[in-house]
Amino acid sequence: MKPSGRPLFVLVAVLALLALATGCGSNNGGASPSATAAPPATSGSATTSGSAAPSGGSTVEINNFMFTPMSLTVPVGATVTWKFDDSTQHTVTADDNSFASSPMGSGQTFTHTFTTAGTVPYHCSIHPSMTATIIVK
Repeated sequence: MKPSGRPLFVLVAVLALLALATGCGSNNGGASPSATAAPPATSGSATTSGSAAPSGGSTVEINNFMFTPMSLTVPVGATVTWKFDDSTQHTVTADDNSFASSPMGSGQTFTHTFTTAGTVPYHCSIHPSMTATIIVK
């Protein structure tokens, strides 16, 4: 009689689910995200409001471990709002450290006003593979 592969299949399925659950979890120890903590030395601000971007601004959505759009062009003086809408916390951190948000979760927002022209690459400091760019003209 041929041995059944069912126990092996169940073991592989359970291990895959455990890997997925631990890989998608937050590293904040279950603590609630704090929107009142000031971001370190930035001209940006954080809120828990679900309101739209300020007048004349642009919005970047954070969802599915991605910044959308990945490249955004704005005029000098524009305020960009990042809207956090993902299953885990993320940050918005300029590669040159000119601005940075604290770790934020779903429903929170972070804003930054760009006062000089240039290209500003940024990333999530928790998930460094998440990258995007703001082009200020």
